[in-house]
Amino acid sequence: MSRTKYGNIKHQGYDSKKEARRASELHLLEKAGIISNVQQQVKYELIPSQYDVINNKKKCIERSVCYYADFTYMENGMLVVEDVKSPVTRTTEYIIKRKLMLYIYHIQIREIYA
Repeated sequence: MSRTKYGNIKHQGYDSKKEARRASELHLLEKAGIISNVQQQVKYELIPSQYDVINNKKKCIERSVCYYADFTYMENGMLVVEDVKSPVTRTTEYIIKRKLMLYIYHIQIREIYA
């Protein structure tokens, strides 16, 4: 088992035991017909790459900024974007991305403290 930068242990292909547990819960809810279309690690581009033209060649000068949702699914006809959090993973970077998700996509991230 490998440890990550936040000290969590990868489990059953997920970034943490909490995330693996939540995935199991979501799949049970999907089987029961309460939610649908469960997806994992869905990418949302928040700021596109920035390019400059140097000697007639397009060069990336700033890479894009993306948010990867732990899970997305449909609940009562509405899209839910979910992130499994612990206090240590609720970083300033995450909070900025959460705010950008609301500003750009009008999506409020549902934080799960499993």
